[in-house]
Amino acid sequence: MENTQHFGQLTERMKAFREEVLDEKPYVDGERAVLATEAYKENLNQPRVMVRARMLKKILENMSIYIEDKTLIVGNQSTKNCNAPVFPEYTMKFIMDELDLFEKRDGDVFYITEETKQQLRDIAPFWENNNLRARGEALLPDEVSVFMETGVFGMEGKLNAGDAHLAVNYERILAQGLKGYEAYTREMKEKLDLAQPDSVDKYMFYNSVLTVIEAVHTFALRYSSLAKEMAEKETNPSRKEELLEISRIC
Repeated sequence: MENTQHFGQLTERMKAFREEVLDEKPYVDGERAVLATEAYKENLNQPRVMVRARMLKKILENMSIYIEDKTLIVGNQSTKNCNAPVFPEYTMKFIMDELDLFEKRDGDVFYITEETKQQLRDIAPFWENNNLRARGEALLPDEVSVFMETGVFGMEGKLNAGDAHLAVNYERILAQGLKGYEAYTREMKEKLDLAQPDSVDKYMFYNSVLTVIEAVHTFALRYSSLAKEMAEKETNPSRKEELLEISRIC
């Protein structure tokens, strides 16, 4: 139901775009999971915070990107709208358990190709006892297991993902930008006294932050290049101008 009093109305362009997105069949998407697995394997010697940073860097540098015909804001998390990327570093258990059941769910139905099923089967052994859920379960007291098994309470949100991934200070990042965060991180890193044991962990943390900033910068530049390439082929003058502006901003 529309709430025009508080939110206004969509433009005709966005109404059409919305319908296009809603008409998409949602698929389980294996691309991110494969890239994440490759990154973890390539960085087995690194501290966990750096592994995560380099994982994001690999994903943002190699994942599929696209710009829809009607959009002015670019960015995607999977190979196509409505697809669900897989986060094996959190958990693989429920995904493997439901591999042949996603299309048969009562709600949140997802489709999955045989190719994607095989991709996930191939990487699953690497993540056995090697993800956030497994590590979280290992920390739980034995007394808790009976309550988890009987469903008295669950910790799915915490064990499978963790709620802190939602705690973004958007006001600060919009005000300071990535350049502001990069300058602050470098300043804090330079102040470290590496003769102090606690500084070693901080040094790795700051390096991981700089890796993430570099990754996001590269990600934006990929969209800039794509928008420019699309503009060169665009025959509609209005859309061509929009694509060039997207390229400039990115």
